[in-house]
Amino acid sequence: MPVTPLTAVVAGHICLDIIPAISHRGGFEQAFAPGRLLEVGAAALATGGAVSNTGLALHKLGIPTRLMGKVGDDIFGRAILTILESYHPTLVDRMIVSRGEASSYSVVISPPHVDRIFLHYPGANDTFGAADIQLPDLNDVSLFHFGYPPLMRRLYADGGIELAAILRTVKERHITTSLDMARPDPQADAGRADWPTILRRALPYVDVFLPSFEEILFMLDRDRFEALKRASGADELILLADGPLLRNLADRLLSWGARAVGIKLGDQGLYLRTSASSRRWDDMGAGFPTAAAVEAWRGRELLAPCFFVEMVGTTGAGDSTVAGFLAALLHGMAPEEALTRAVAVGACNVEAADATSGVQSWDAVEKRMKTGWKRRSVTMPLSGWNWDARRAVWVGPGDQGRR
Repeated sequence: MPVTPLTAVVAGHICLDIIPAISHRGGFEQAFAPGRLLEVGAAALATGGAVSNTGLALHKLGIPTRLMGKVGDDIFGRAILTILESYHPTLVDRMIVSRGEASSYSVVISPPHVDRIFLHYPGANDTFGAADIQLPDLNDVSLFHFGYPPLMRRLYADGGIELAAILRTVKERHITTSLDMARPDPQADAGRADWPTILRRALPYVDVFLPSFEEILFMLDRDRFEALKRASGADELILLADGPLLRNLADRLLSWGARAVGIKLGDQGLYLRTSASSRRWDDMGAGFPTAAAVEAWRGRELLAPCFFVEMVGTTGAGDSTVAGFLAALLHGMAPEEALTRAVAVGACNVEAADATSGVQSWDAVEKRMKTGWKRRSVTMPLSGWNWDARRAVWVGPGDQGRR
């Protein structure tokens, strides 16, 4: 394991999160009935979006991190920069302030024991494009993570040409690339975009693709997404997933060019499927383990269950999970170890209401995992899978790991 972690850039979507403290524990429809005044607590102001959530989590985990997002020259933009600067002054060095544009914001409605709802304005994120990536900012960078293109108009317009251009430019510099998504509003332009075409264009330049189950099912199979949504009713869609469906989604994404696909499964954990082709692993970039360690990653199918915690809020849980995974990658860890660190950091995140304050240091997470921290059961059907008690992961029928 390297003594000094490698440097990461986190680019893409950023906004100001306005999070009212909601203690109401009754039914959601009753609490938010039209015309009702619902008394809430003080609002927390925090930065949100992948640049902030994943970037600050990596920073707190001890990874030297540069943030690359766009804000307007307005009061929300100044608030975003002030919050980022409070973590470390250099975190705002690569941020773009666009004169005359409005900054993005979200009102986060997160009642206890209910998944969050966002009221979101994309703002300056909509104009982010390939020209905003300054090549000198990539010097000495080992990993480049891009997050939330579905919330950035220029990146899903025209079949995703700008998104592919960004990732191609970075990949040509021998940098490991990572991509995360967000589920778009079905009624908005992003919800009607041709996501299979966009992904086919982008994924040849993506080493690690880390969407959530709902996001990628929406993008790849809208009919099945709607059918499962109707069948699930008020329950989470993930409860109707199973091993074959996860494998089918991941294999399509691998065939389009990604080397590794991690699908976030909420409280069911994190699924990983990687390419079995040795040729595809030839140029994983500076952030990936050594050539000798690549064999441990090739041809894998694994699922790591979540850790037990007292959940306060789910804002940023997926982004923190991504940060844990990427931090483990930059520490040179094997896939089983990376999955476990990912769900551990994600678990720490949900112990706080906002997107980053629950994330602990790398050493604190490592120490917590050694104290007998219990894991949650996986309730989705995993026919043909085996439990590896030593590594605490489920091993899928498609796994070709050399153990």
